[in-house]
Amino acid sequence: MAHDSTRVYQHGTLALLVPGLFTGTQSVHDLLQHGDFGIGTAHGLAGELIVLDGQAYLVAGTGDVRPVKTTETVPFATVHFQDAALTSQTISGITKMALEQQLLNQAPLKNLFFAVKITGQFKKMHTRAVEAQVEPYPNLTAATRVQPEFTADMVEGTLVGYYAPALYQGAAVAGYHVHFLNTAHDFGGHVLDYEVADAQLTVQPFETFEQHFPNQNAAFLETDFDLHAVNADIEEAEH
Repeated sequence: MAHDSTRVYQHGTLALLVPGLFTGTQSVHDLLQHGDFGIGTAHGLAGELIVLDGQAYLVAGTGDVRPVKTTETVPFATVHFQDAALTSQTISGITKMALEQQLLNQAPLKNLFFAVKITGQFKKMHTRAVEAQVEPYPNLTAATRVQPEFTADMVEGTLVGYYAPALYQGAAVAGYHVHFLNTAHDFGGHVLDYEVADAQLTVQPFETFEQHFPNQNAAFLETDFDLHAVNADIEEAEH
């Protein structure tokens, strides 16, 4: 069966996490029908999700990494099918800030969703992972105020994530949102900073952004979202 590599699929919105809607509303099994690479979080905001080659992994607030069962659920996640026709480019000796700006300068991508995948060796990697929350859930700002951070030097692995246009802040994180998992599957998380030593970079622009809503979840259907609060809380929690 051919997969549509021109489409990025997202379950839930980042905005729904802001008031504390952390309940999982889609199974990982169903999520993986829409992509084999991606990122997100787990039920109860229990860590940083990364999907590589059709397998989901979760980096917990303790720093521990485990495979995710397909029966587990997510409140928010984004996935896509990698375009096998894309060619990668070799990159080396470049920082996160420099690479992200370079990508936007090289091609007219600022108004598109696109995926970034970097596989190889990183001179340094700085990540964090949110700790699991319990009901009654706090809001996103309170839940992410303290997030354990982790660092590694000369680490091999894969960085996966997305760039979303500024217009879509709230549906997603405007700008870059990337996660990392090392080859040994024992280190990773939401990426705060990195420096590439030697790696392969693939950039995949999308024609279609598919937004899937948790339309069976009463809390989502009944919540009133404050746009100004959403923007402020996302900025504090994600950057």
